[in-house]
This record gives sequence, structure tokens and C-alpha cells, in this order.
Amino acid sequence: MTTHFFGDTAVLLGRSLRHVARSMDTIITTAIMPIAFMLLFVYVFGGAINSGSDSYVSYLLPGILLITIASGISYTAYRLFLDMKSGIFERFQSMPIARSSVLWAHVLTSLVANLISLVVVVLVALLMGFRSGAGVLAWLGVAGILVLFTLALTWIAVIPGLTAKSVDGASAFSYPLIFLPFISSAFVPTATMPGPVRAFAEHQPVTSIVNAIRDLLTEQPVGSDIWLALAWCVGILVVAYIFAMVTYRRRIA
Repeated sequence: MTTHFFGDTAVLLGRSLRHVARSMDTIITTAIMPIAFMLLFVYVFGGAINSGSDSYVSYLLPGILLITIASGISYTAYRLFLDMKSGIFERFQSMPIARSSVLWAHVLTSLVANLISLVVVVLVALLMGFRSGAGVLAWLGVAGILVLFTLALTWIAVIPGLTAKSVDGASAFSYPLIFLPFISSAFVPTATMPGPVRAFAEHQPVTSIVNAIRDLLTEQPVGSDIWLALAWCVGILVVAYIFAMVTYRRRIA
């Protein structure tokens, strides 16, 4: 059964990746907005923001990477919604394939597409002056956190993709996720925020994830932030996966 699942997932993943390859504008569009934010904050607002860092682009890059993922997963919900409406799911259910492989193919497609977008954003940041002396292990740590965060948000995206009544409804859920980094340590230190806003910013997942990535890239001691970041990512991933699978089983029942 395990071999059956992996084989089916691989075939369906190839199908989804071919769709993405024929529509590279989705990846480009996903990367454009975070890059626009990065250009805006560095070259327009950067001079007025005291981040306590010599390079503001290095300071805000972790937050921009999370915004890239949050904007990219909306396409997962969009593609899943289209598959549901086209009837292709019913055709798959009539075939001798592992049922969960259909969802996993969409999730892994999201992971691949988002990783490409993240690479594009990092390359633009390098052109803007981002530099890091982090070693291989630190970069692997950053990659691991970003992969977990992508999987967590993608499984959240599966739920509206299965339940939405319209295309706009399927993708609109990502807007609060894109906005969340703005109320965190992504762009300014939380110490500069008023009391209630600071309390929220310091106790939401984006801040610990941003801080962990920033410390890894700047070769600073990560302290408890990395464990908080991993706990948030894994916790969200587990809860989202359970709810997504329950929703999926109800839809195909």
C-alpha cells in the first residue's frame, strides 16, 4: 500500500508540475509582490526605519520570505478548487489509486513552486545588497524552517480549496496570512510598537519564525526562538493536516 501511495503521488505530482510549467506566470506573480514590498521598504521607507541593523534588506528579508510563501499558497487553493469543480476528483476516485495521493500531489506542487519563488526573492535581495556569512548548517536550518512553514500553510490552503464556493473565496483566505508579518518583528523591532500591538506581535508565530531565520542568517545565537518557530510550524502543520483530511473525506464520501 505504501508503494502504491508513493507511486500514485509521483504520477499526480508530475501532472501538477506540468500545469505549473505551462503557467510560469503564477510563480512570477507570486514573487513580484514580495519583491515589490522589499523594494518599497528598503528604498522608500528604509531610511526612516531604525531596525538596529546596518543592512535593512538583511533585516527584513526573513519577513519577505514568509510573505512570499503566504502569497504563493493561494494558488494551491485555486488549483485545488478548479480540480474539484472540473470533476477530475470524481474521475480519480473511480480509479484504483490511493485517495490521499491526490491531495499530496497538490501539496508537493505548492512546495516546489514556493521554493522556486523563494530562490528568486533571495537572488533579488542579493542584488539589493543582502549578504550573509552563515555556514551550510545555518542555511539548511533556514531551508528546513521555510519548508515546514510552506507545508503548514499549504495544508491550511487545502481546506478552502475543498470547501470554497467560488474562485475568489478559494484564494481570499491568504490575505490575512500575507498581512500577519506586518504585525511582527519582520519590518521593525517589536519594542517600538505600542503595548497591545507589541503583546500580539511577540506572541504570534511569524515573530519567532522571523527571529529564528534572521539569527541563523546573521550568525547570532538563536536561543529559544528556533524551538518556538519549530513548535509553531509543526503544530500548525499537524492541525491543518488533520482538518484537511477530515474535510477531504467528507467531500468524497
